[in-house]
Amino acid sequence: MGITEKIAEVEKEISRTQKNKATEYHLGLLKAKLARYRVMLLEPVGKAGPKGVGFDVVRSGDARVAMIGFPSVGKSTLLSKTTETKSEVAGYEFTTLTCIPGKINYNGAQIQLLDLPGIIEGASQGKGRGRQVIAVAKTADLILMMLDATKPLRQRELLEAELEAVGIRVNTHKPNIYFKVKKGGGISFNSTLKLTHLNERLVYQILHDYKIHNAEVLVREDATVDQLIDVILGNRKYINCLYCYNKIDAISIPEMDNLARQANTVVVSCESDLNLEYLIDQLWHHLSLMRVYTKKRGEFPDFDGGLILKRGTTVADVCKALHKSLADEFNYALVWGTSTKHSPQRVGLTHVLEDEDVVQVVKRK
Repeated sequence: MGITEKIAEVEKEISRTQKNKATEYHLGLLKAKLARYRVMLLEPVGKAGPKGVGFDVVRSGDARVAMIGFPSVGKSTLLSKTTETKSEVAGYEFTTLTCIPGKINYNGAQIQLLDLPGIIEGASQGKGRGRQVIAVAKTADLILMMLDATKPLRQRELLEAELEAVGIRVNTHKPNIYFKVKKGGGISFNSTLKLTHLNERLVYQILHDYKIHNAEVLVREDATVDQLIDVILGNRKYINCLYCYNKIDAISIPEMDNLARQANTVVVSCESDLNLEYLIDQLWHHLSLMRVYTKKRGEFPDFDGGLILKRGTTVADVCKALHKSLADEFNYALVWGTSTKHSPQRVGLTHVLEDEDVVQVVKRK
C-alpha cells in the first residue's frame, strides 16, 4: 500500500469516528499518524529517483505575495491589471503553466506579485504541479487566495485544506508550546493552565509515535492535538492570507455584500477594474509594511527615498538598514511623527516607530 492510499485510509477512519470525549485519544493518534504520512509524501525522493522541475523565481522588492487559486479565477488578469507584466489570459483553464512574477509599486514600496498556475484538488499529493506551486507559496510574505464569486463557497475550504496538508497555516499564530528534544531523562510534560484537548497520556503516545522518548514539553495555551503535532514537526509556515473574490459584476449586490463582510476578504472585478485600488491597499496593510524617512542634520527629510520596514520596527532596525556598524556608533536619535509625545523627541535604540516617522540618527563623537 502506497503513502497516498495510507493517507486516504486514515482520513476515512477520522471521518467515520464520532467526535466526543471518549474518542479524543483515538482521534489524536490518528491525526499524528496522518501528519507523519503527509511529511513522508512531501519528502523528496532519493538521489537516484525522479526530480520535478520547480519554479525558480528570484526574490525581489520589499515583500512577496503569492496568488493561489483554482484555474480560471482571474489571477493572470489581476497581474496584468496591477503590474506592468503581461500574463497570458484566455477563456480556457491552465493558461498559466509556470510562475510569472510582477511588481506593484505602492507607497514607495515594491511588492513582488507571483502569478502561479492554477491548482486542483489533490495538489498537496502532487497532482497538477501542486507541490511546486505550494512550495513557492511557502516563500511568500502573504498569500492572496483568488476565488470565483460565482462559484460555491466550498472552493475556499478546498484550497485551505490543500495548504493545511503541506504545512501552511493561514491567518493563525504559532502555538505557544515549548518543545525540546533531550538526550535523556524521559518525557517531561507540564502546562500553565487547564487543558481541554490534551492530556499527559495522549502527549506521551504522540511523542512515542514519532520515536521521541526524551523531551521537554510546556504548554502555555489550551492547544489542540493538531497544534501540538505542528510544534513537534517544526516545519510549519504561518502566513497571513487575504481572500480575494473576483467576478463580483456577475453576482447580485446582496451576495457581494455578504462576501465583502467576511474577515480578511476583498471583493473585486478584474475585468471591470472594480475595487483594485482597495485590494492593493489591503495588500499593504496585511503585509504590515510602513515607511520611515531619514534626515541629516540641518537638512530637510528625504521624502523620496524612504525605508520600507515592517510594523513594530525600532530605531535599532533603522540603524541596521542604513549601515551595519551604525548601531555601534549610535548616541541618540531625534524622531518626528506619531510615535512621539512631542516633535522632535530624543529617543534610544528601543523606540518603536510608526508609519511616516522621520528619524535623524546622531553618532557618538
